[in-house]
Amino acid sequence: MKSILTKREKEVFVLLIKNKTTKEIANKLGISEKTVRNHISNAMQKLGVKGRAGAVVELLKLGEISL
Repeated sequence: MKSILTKREKEVFVLLIKNKTTKEIANKLGISEKTVRNHISNAMQKLGVKGRAGAVVELLKLGEISL
């Protein structure tokens, strides 16, 4: 099955569910905070959800990420 998200978008969400802040995610991945927010926003758009929590729930349901 092809992933809905890019590798990077998935990395961002894996860190998000580990309770990392946008800043911590940016530092860990070596990208800007704006880029982190863009990845989150793009993923939410692809999933058709509003908000990070909705995206996480959808990704868990789809088996894209796990807790």
